[in-house]
Amino acid sequence: MIKPSPNPPEADPASPNEPDSKKLNEAAERALAYHFPSTADIKATPRTISTLFSVDPGATTETLVVYLVETLASVDVMVHQLVDHLEGGDRNALLGISNSVMLAEITANRVLDQIDPPT
Repeated sequence: MIKPSPNPPEADPASPNEPDSKKLNEAAERALAYHFPSTADIKATPRTISTLFSVDPGATTETLVVYLVETLASVDVMVHQLVDHLEGGDRNALLGISNSVMLAEITANRVLDQIDPPT
């Protein structure tokens, strides 16, 4: 059988159009290091305190816990109002959230009782 076209010329496997794999790997490592810093880099960076949302540093522990209890009670009320409008899996998920909020509220009340025991 006669082949209509000639065999391609033998060329160097490293084509000038293909990037050097070593340089490509180095560039990839630099990009990853820039966009995804290591844990050591993250821990070495000093923490800056955000002032967007802040709590009065002079607030007493009792004041903070009372506010926490009231907030959790409000969230529980909102969740129960939403539960009335749902059915099935969404309702069950919201009831699970409600239970978690209730446990947090009970815990916060226990902390409040230890700060200022009922008489």
